[in-house]
Amino acid sequence: MTITVRAAAKFNLHLGVGPVREDGFHPLATVYQAIGLYDDVTVSEAAEWQVTLTAADHIALGEIPTGDDNIVVRAGKALAAHHGIDKAAKVAIHKGIPVAGGLAGGSADAAATLVALDRLWSLETSDEDLLSLAGDLGSDVPFALIGATAIGGGRGEIVEPVTDNGAWWWVAVGNEQGLSTPAVYRAFDEHAGTAVGDPQVPESLLMALEKGDAELLAEALANDLQAPALALRPDLAQTFADGAEAGALAVQLSGSGPTVLMLCRDAAHAREVAGAMQAKAYDRVWTAPGPVAGAHVAPNSPNPPRRHPRGSSRQWRRP
Repeated sequence: MTITVRAAAKFNLHLGVGPVREDGFHPLATVYQAIGLYDDVTVSEAAEWQVTLTAADHIALGEIPTGDDNIVVRAGKALAAHHGIDKAAKVAIHKGIPVAGGLAGGSADAAATLVALDRLWSLETSDEDLLSLAGDLGSDVPFALIGATAIGGGRGEIVEPVTDNGAWWWVAVGNEQGLSTPAVYRAFDEHAGTAVGDPQVPESLLMALEKGDAELLAEALANDLQAPALALRPDLAQTFADGAEAGALAVQLSGSGPTVLMLCRDAAHAREVAGAMQAKAYDRVWTAPGPVAGAHVAPNSPNPPRRHPRGSSRQWRRP
């Protein structure tokens, strides 16, 4: 038997970064949104761990590891250890999320693996335990389970869904040259120094989400890592300028980059902006709705979820 689980990319509508902690992490106050770019993770029984990778058009796989250091293998081993079982699996990942682009594709794969193996092995892991395992794997993995729109605290792993009445549309513009997350955080520390206070999620952003107002959301978007990232990669400023010229309501770096997200009024407007960016010779351009659901069993797997996976309810329950 095989189980396929789909997990979405994430975009930080707001990314507030605090001063580095003693453990080396930065406290975050962020608002995540899951957007409609997906990886599909298919698992099946195997005597030892195996990882295979394929990708959609215009997705470069790069240097993704396929051994024990791949996050999906770590996720599977953590789930097996949690239940005290000695099992392995074959994990086939089909990438539709740009790699190393600040869209948390690896975290999405880890979340999908947890859900898929829990179903394959009939473990019935509690939601609370899955979230705990996800948090140990990485800061963005718990949100990849939950999806929709949520506030992230701590180092990003403490998530709480928020009211989002919008039907948002984004244009994502990728870049073939990666951008190191640790390097961006080091640049942030050097730029901000000791002047950084505790980060907060702005009420104006939460109000824009509740009202479903794209103009208000455009004004409320913010990313504290954007300035240091652009200092490291000044070439990305041209993408920002081109996005504004193409008519996007707002342009913002996704996480630590280098993918740039452009807010649009609706699907038709997103197609117009995407077309304008492609006309400017950008070849990695995608349109994506949001919010969408977190990791969920795909319709072609046994016992698929009955509800449409647009987003999560306020109290997360696994589909």
